[in-house]
Amino acid sequence: MRLTSLATCLILAILPLLWLPALPALPFIQAIAVAGFLLALIRHNVARYSGFWLLFFAWGALAAQSAVWPMQHLTRGPQKAEIEIVAVENDAAYRARITQLNGKAMVPAVGVTLYGNTLPQPGCAGQRWSMTLSLRAVHGQLNDGGFDSQRYALAQHQPLTGRFTHADVTDARCSLRARYLTSLMATLSAYIQGPVLLGLGMGERLAVTPEIKNLMRETGTGHLMAISGLHIALAASVVWLLVRGIQFFIPGRWVSWRAPLVAGFCFAAFYAWLTGMQPPALRTVVSLGACLALQLSGRLWSPWQVWRVCIAAILLADPLAVLSHSLLLSAFAVAVLIFWYQWVPAPRFSGPWVVRAVVSLLHLQLGMLLLLLPVQIVVFHGFSLSSLVANLVAVPLVTFISVPLILLGMGLHLWRWAAAENMVWTLADGSLSLLFRFLTALPDGWIPVDKRWLWLTLLPWAAIVAWRLRGARTCPVVCVSALVLASSPLWRADKTEGWAVHMLDVGQGLAMVIERQGRAILYDTGPAWPGGDSAQQLIIPWLRWHHLRPEGVIISHEHLDHIGGLVSLRKAWPSMWIRSPLRWAGHGPCVRGERWQWRGLTFSAHWPLTNKPQRGNNGSCVVKVEDGTHSVLLTGDIEAKGEKAMLSRHWQYLASTLIQVPHHGSNTSSSLPLVQRVGGQIALVSASRYNAWRLPSFKVARRYQKEGYRWLTTPRLGQLTVSFSQHGWQIHSLRDQILPRWYHQWFGAPGDNG
Repeated sequence: MRLTSLATCLILAILPLLWLPALPALPFIQAIAVAGFLLALIRHNVARYSGFWLLFFAWGALAAQSAVWPMQHLTRGPQKAEIEIVAVENDAAYRARITQLNGKAMVPAVGVTLYGNTLPQPGCAGQRWSMTLSLRAVHGQLNDGGFDSQRYALAQHQPLTGRFTHADVTDARCSLRARYLTSLMATLSAYIQGPVLLGLGMGERLAVTPEIKNLMRETGTGHLMAISGLHIALAASVVWLLVRGIQFFIPGRWVSWRAPLVAGFCFAAFYAWLTGMQPPALRTVVSLGACLALQLSGRLWSPWQVWRVCIAAILLADPLAVLSHSLLLSAFAVAVLIFWYQWVPAPRFSGPWVVRAVVSLLHLQLGMLLLLLPVQIVVFHGFSLSSLVANLVAVPLVTFISVPLILLGMGLHLWRWAAAENMVWTLADGSLSLLFRFLTALPDGWIPVDKRWLWLTLLPWAAIVAWRLRGARTCPVVCVSALVLASSPLWRADKTEGWAVHMLDVGQGLAMVIERQGRAILYDTGPAWPGGDSAQQLIIPWLRWHHLRPEGVIISHEHLDHIGGLVSLRKAWPSMWIRSPLRWAGHGPCVRGERWQWRGLTFSAHWPLTNKPQRGNNGSCVVKVEDGTHSVLLTGDIEAKGEKAMLSRHWQYLASTLIQVPHHGSNTSSSLPLVQRVGGQIALVSASRYNAWRLPSFKVARRYQKEGYRWLTTPRLGQLTVSFSQHGWQIHSLRDQILPRWYHQWFGAPGDNG
């Protein structure tokens, strides 16, 4: 059997982990493994490859079950564990590995993020502690097209979060890396670009300002600002050159062509360990190991064969890496390079070497810009036009100047050569400052792209293939048909029938979107926190991804979990109108008696009263949206006192198909008279799973269910969408219907709030 065919078989066997709605049970996995083993013994290619596919699939499913097991079994009570600290985020947040549980070794060790408690003594990576842990399964906010934190946590092997109630240190020694990192951080704190230097050299998270992070994103240079395969491979290349240079001065009988390769790989592995052996670094080491094995075989391998073997080696070592966006980006980028240089070779011409180098780099950047579009749109929902010019300067500057200087500075720091080290760090700091000044001078080139254009991003690939194979001549009908289908967003009109209400999963807050004919009105804007808000992180990207332009915002009341994203939304769409009961400048009224039309829908406000302004929960603006057949009642955080006053002599106007459950399902709201007078069929709740108030209340849930409502919550189901049409209504939840995946499921104790 060919190694490359086996690698392809492995990749195809692990890929289903991306789309499986549920993992097979352990007995079924065992049956698959046995069937695969028996088929692999048959001397027939189809049977043998089928057998290996089943074996590799069983291996991937077993790895996924191993990641899920701690979330299902370690979250139902206190656990006595031995942990090893992996990284210190701050004084009350640590990343760790559970190495022993109740006196038994955990193999493999389980990743956990501990927060909310401070250790009895300063913690550092490498320390070992005996703790009593209260653990929770990782749980992320899930929205269609949003950041998938559950998938990310599983790909990072961090399935648990928690707190410790008791901690005793068993080994207070810090690891060599931790001591080196602490010393290096103290040295780099004196430099302007110290956090970036630390990120490039040691793989630490960039503690830079939001402005710098946005600059990297908008110019498409973020890939250069962290430890990557490029940097580790560059370090390995430097050692390869050194060993190769030494070989010129030793007798020929002692020279081995394998020595530089092995030395480069060993140094790459050491450097990856020094940077914390984070998943991208680990994948690089595995890839370099696969490349080394292929080279030592003495055979000639094509680029595509090497690419397949490297990806297969990564997935064999860590099947859950298939969930990682960074692996997707890396693998796709390498595939782009191979395809681009094979199908569109760089132009060759005579001229000054500088001109040839610039043309070659432009050719490279053009290929990356065009061919990386599909994965850029899927992962980042946009691309940077200025990346072509930005990377023209950034790639050679960072790769050939900044990173070598950083590596040299780290080596000098290790050997305590202070004078030379300071000079090197000054040069590295200056090179990055020069780069950021150049990037700041570039125009804003970030282009957000919605999901309608996904198929069109494949056009550069198809155009190159058609050009090289002369498809316009041989298959003109196929080419034109593909172009027309891919460009359908240009000529296909939006559907005008029906409308929809989306309750976004924003955690402990509220953000709802009323959608019709490609336009939207928002009811509340989610929470805010120091340094950000839900509009920046979630609502604005969600609206753009779904090609929705908000024309107005209704604010229920002034609490931060409802009004937190308003400023960011106004910056994104300054022409939006605002209605609220707050009587603020620029806000239209939202009080009883107000009534307006929007795209065939009628909006009517039923609370608060005009002549009795209130603040807080009972001042929430209650709005009813109706189309003549179906209706939605949006209640904000109104409580029982306000509900009683609203129902007085006004209850006959509140009957609705759907109700947004007041105050996140608190027992201080949703009085029985309101639940009965509304007489609806659907009750939607927005809350955070692990909120301190344990909302929504079980009593409230039973109250709605007893009255015949369908009880749906964002912590349980993620984003909730209810579509209305003349034929009726339909509910779509993200976990169960929109994107049913095994890594989206509700993990942990079933009695958790939500």
